[in-house]
Amino acid sequence: MQRLIDLDGCLNFRDLGGYPTTDHRQVRWRRVFRADALHLLTPRDLDRLVEDLQLQHVIDLRSTAERKADPERPLDQCDALEIHHLPLYDGERSERPGGSLEEMSLAQRYMGLLDIAQSRVARILEILSEAEGACVYHCAAGKDRTGVVSAVLLGVLDVEPRVIIADYAATQENLDQIIERLLETRGYDTVLDPLPADTLHARPETMRELLEGLARTYGSAMDYARASGVHASTLERLRANLLENG
Repeated sequence: MQRLIDLDGCLNFRDLGGYPTTDHRQVRWRRVFRADALHLLTPRDLDRLVEDLQLQHVIDLRSTAERKADPERPLDQCDALEIHHLPLYDGERSERPGGSLEEMSLAQRYMGLLDIAQSRVARILEILSEAEGACVYHCAAGKDRTGVVSAVLLGVLDVEPRVIIADYAATQENLDQIIERLLETRGYDTVLDPLPADTLHARPETMRELLEGLARTYGSAMDYARASGVHASTLERLRANLLENG
């Protein structure tokens, strides 16, 4: 099965299928995808997503301001898709102690994001547990907010930590092109310029540090999901929906 989906208007649309779990199962193929911004999808891309991949749900992790700066939103015009706007960050501040953004590691900023977004991460897991068709969640580059959601989701599914780390780092392969495309998009040029330098990388050690922080603070991704209000029955349904025997 092809993990990276070749699309004209998206550079980081990836299938999470096939990843092995600690109990010798694997994530189902063609059920859940992660992606960068989808605002440049072509009609041909949309046909492939809907007709070939049976995509039904799109979870937009971008902020309200990002969506307002993207008035076209071609996916919103597609009747076959249900759009869920669940901004992982929409201007809130984390109460986690720490210094300025420049003083914090990227993984520490990810932990702050998880603190802020508990209710929205919980809703994402609920959508994925209930979906009969394929789902994709995305942000702008498909690295930070999308990477945080992937870490929680794959952790709840008991995917091996080394695989979660490798999945995060896989974005690095196309990251230069993704950033270049974002810089050509109105609004993102001013957003990306002031970000700390490590924001523009997808290093394995960043995800490793996040997983260690998640374990230290919550116990596990499953414990984080429970603390975020996800019911045990939802977690069971999520695993049944997205896992199969390897």
